This record gives sequence, structure tokens and C-alpha cells, in this order.
Amino acid sequence: MHSQFRILGLFADFDGAFAAIADIRRFKAPGVKIDNVTLKSPIEHPEIEEVLGERPVHIRGWAFIGATFGLIGSFVFFAGAQANFLAQYRGGKAIITVATNIVLSYEMLILFGVLFTLAGFVVGARLMRKKGALYDTAISVDQIGILIEDLNADTLQTTRALFHSHGVLDILEEEIT
Repeated sequence: MHSQFRILGLFADFDGAFAAIADIRRFKAPGVKIDNVTLKSPIEHPEIEEVLGERPVHIRGWAFIGATFGLIGSFVFFAGAQANFLAQYRGGKAIITVATNIVLSYEMLILFGVLFTLAGFVVGARLMRKKGALYDTAISVDQIGILIEDLNADTLQTTRALFHSHGVLDILEEEIT
């Protein structure tokens, strides 16, 4: 069984951290994927998208799935509930009332769209995930951390060397499995 590692490099400034990430993008650390790199900073830094590249955003997909489920699912639910009252005398009225179902389905579209968006945010932001041991309080103050996950023993060595070539202050490591 191969062990997986997680490594956190602490840098004094953005220049060293950005240079390290740029070298990872240029494949100077073979086996390290840019998707496994997370920058931890005390402040927001918009230039990081130029270095890290655009990351996929799945929130819109979650919202679309939730809205579609709310629209179709609620219409089927309401129509099914109304159809179960076939034995009752309706006095010539339609068994399934489409006009009222459209209004209720529209409200369910909004409700499930919002609920799925919230669920997508929780899943996408990994809020319910167990936090790793790799964190340094200096990241909250004045240092920049680069967290790289899913490394094997070979890529761990090259990543350490890459961090040292860019003036890393400290390196923290954790074995995942």
C-alpha cells in the first residue's frame, strides 16, 4: 500500500509562493497536479488566479439540478396526490388542476434550487470535511501557505526541494494513509 502525503510550505511573501506555484505549473515538480494546490493567505489576493488558473465552479450545476428536481418532482408529487382522490366526487372539476400546480411547482423550483445551492456550497467548500493537522497560526497573521495534497513519497521529495529553492520558511508534512 502506497502512502499519501500532504505538505504545507510557509512563505514570507507572495513572490516566493507565486514562484513556487508557477514552477508547479511548469511541471518542475513531476507528479504534482495544480488542482491539488491550495493557497492559504491572511488576505484576499486576486492575482492568484493568474498563477493557479481558473478553478471549476460547480454551484451553478447544483442550483440547476435542484431547480429541475423541484419543478418536475413537485409537479409529479402534486399530480399524484390529486390523482389519489379519484374515488371522491369532484363535481365536474378536473382531477389534476394544472394552473394551481404550476404556481406550486414554481415555488418548489425556487425552494429546491436554493436548498441544492446551499448543499453544493457545503460540499464544494468542504465544510463538513475533517480538517487535517496541517495548519499554522502564522498563516492567519502574515505568512502565506501552500498546501499540496495527494503526494506520494517520490513527489514529496521533489516538492520539498521546490519549496526550498523558493525560500520556504517552514515545511509541515502529514501522512494521510
